[in-house]
Amino acid sequence: MSEETTAQPESPERRTFLGTATSLLMAGGLAAGYGGFAAVVGRYLYPAKPEKKGWLYAADAASMKAGDSFTYRTPTGATVAIARQGDSGEADDFIALSSTCPHLGCQVHWEGPNNRFFCPCHNGVFDPQGKGTGGPPSEAGQALPRYPLKIENGLLFIEVPLEKLDGGSAANEACGHKHPGAC
Repeated sequence: MSEETTAQPESPERRTFLGTATSLLMAGGLAAGYGGFAAVVGRYLYPAKPEKKGWLYAADAASMKAGDSFTYRTPTGATVAIARQGDSGEADDFIALSSTCPHLGCQVHWEGPNNRFFCPCHNGVFDPQGKGTGGPPSEAGQALPRYPLKIENGLLFIEVPLEKLDGGSAANEACGHKHPGAC
């Protein structure tokens, strides 16, 4: 005696469910794709507002001599290398550059004796003005972004974005450094 196996046809409820689920998944994928496209178009048509900037105290200019440097942390959390390169008593004696290397994001520091900014990750070298002169930054033509500085009444001020000022002063007091943003 031979047994015949016959395939049972799918029930109409299952077929309806699978068709509906597939249609909903395709509609969701299309909505997500068009939504992403709309977000890109919206950013193009309505660019971000310019950052609110302000002048903040960085250091007592007389407390630094040529070759000295320190790291300043902005209210937004960015780190800035501030170095004194001259002795004329003017703001031009100082330079403030982002201390984040544009190559891989490592921390750049001032080397006074070598008269350069140096990134230890891949031996990136920047001249005193922040232009890449050695290693990967020079090959890619990269430079460190510069921050404006001014001196008023012997105090050095830096112009930085002010967006995240909440809680900044308490952090500076707890830090104990003589430079407010040096924590």
